[in-house]
Amino acid sequence: MTRQYRAAAGRARNAAEKTAGFWTRGARATADLVPGVPRVDLVPAVERYFDLVQRTVDINRGLAVRWAQAVGALSGVVREKAQSTGDLVREKAEAADNVMREQAEKAQQAVLEQAEKAEQAEKGLAQAAREQAEKAKQAAREQAAREQAQRAEQAKQAAAREQAQKAEQAQKAEQAKQAAAREQAQKAEQAEQAEQAEQELARQARQAEREQARRAHKRARERYEGLTKAELSDQLAKRELPKTGNVDALIERLVTSDSK
Repeated sequence: MTRQYRAAAGRARNAAEKTAGFWTRGARATADLVPGVPRVDLVPAVERYFDLVQRTVDINRGLAVRWAQAVGALSGVVREKAQSTGDLVREKAEAADNVMREQAEKAQQAVLEQAEKAEQAEKGLAQAAREQAEKAKQAAREQAAREQAQRAEQAKQAAAREQAQKAEQAQKAEQAKQAAAREQAQKAEQAEQAEQAEQELARQARQAEREQARRAHKRARERYEGLTKAELSDQLAKRELPKTGNVDALIERLVTSDSK
């Protein structure tokens, strides 16, 4: 970009120098051809440099026409004065040429300074672009890190939920196992209670049987309790049973014989 500004400034300076040189040569040639030209003040024209450059051709043409019209009307004395005036015009034209050259150099310097500023601005923009790109990369890395951390957290939460579900299933299985154990224990208890009830019924049945046998034995003894020992002995003799023993033994022997 700096080279482009330098080239543009060089072209502008060359154009200004060509214009100034053309104006200076025109002024000199006109002063030489018309020595009787009147005094012309060029200072305002030099001060209005840029406007004069734009209208240089029109000014030179106007001066040439006016000087050509005045050639026939000037006397010898006026021609001598015009000679000195022509010298002054040439000096002022050269001064104007120098001024225009200085202005062109200043313009070129300003363009170069503007080019340097533009180059610095371009470098600043490039640096800002690099910094922005670095910030974008850093933001992308941070976003990727956040997303990775979020995915890790989601995976951790999913694993925790899965672990909780497994623990809940294990707890339910343990509860089912305990319920089955309690049910088994209840069944065992019920079986034991049934067995105990059965045993109780058997005991009661045996007891009833014993009671019934005792009562039957008692009723069987009642037949013989009013008899004497001799009578009991006769009953035993008829059954060919032993007759030894006391009355109770004899009665018991007869009762036993009756139950057969």
